[in-house]
Amino acid sequence: AHQAPRTLLDLVEAALHTGRSEQARTHALAAHHAHLPDISPRLALTTHGALAMTATDPTEADHHYHHAETHPSAPTFPFELARIRLAHGIRLRHTQGRKAARLSLTLAAETFERLGAPTWAERARAELRATGAATVASSAHLATLTWQERRIADLAAGGLTNKEIGARMHLSPRTVSSHLYRVFPKLGITSRAALRDALGKLPGGQDV
Repeated sequence: AHQAPRTLLDLVEAALHTGRSEQARTHALAAHHAHLPDISPRLALTTHGALAMTATDPTEADHHYHHAETHPSAPTFPFELARIRLAHGIRLRHTQGRKAARLSLTLAAETFERLGAPTWAERARAELRATGAATVASSAHLATLTWQERRIADLAAGGLTNKEIGARMHLSPRTVSSHLYRVFPKLGITSRAALRDALGKLPGGQDV
């Protein structure tokens, strides 16, 4: 049915949470075999997320989680990305320990908060508390910036536009926007105006 792709994650998660892991896997594989990832970036994101959630082999699961979370268009679909990160964090807590799960769960919780999805945010916070983290805010420092993210954030905090930043770093404005979209939840902020203060609070942070 035409609406099936839109409910892929819902159906897969519902099956998993009710003990129907085989049916969940079958549904995820059907999406893959129907070439849904070729239709749109959103379907690519959700299909890889579904394949990751239903994989029994840890290597396969890691592959699909990585593919979903690093997809160039992933930031365009924050709710779906947060759901996938939440599932990834839960898996990591069970397979690699509490510390390994905190980053994924922190990013998921902060995104749900920003999107105004309180039920999902509380679910992510509950998983985060299970890792030993007291609150989402106190775990924000776990989401460290890469060198490129820090440089882009510094330039944005200095007042440069995405186009100007892109010209300096040989990136497209869209790529700069995607990096900033990832930077904001890592710093626990929701706007460009808050960048300067947030960067100043990082370990070794200096005013720009």
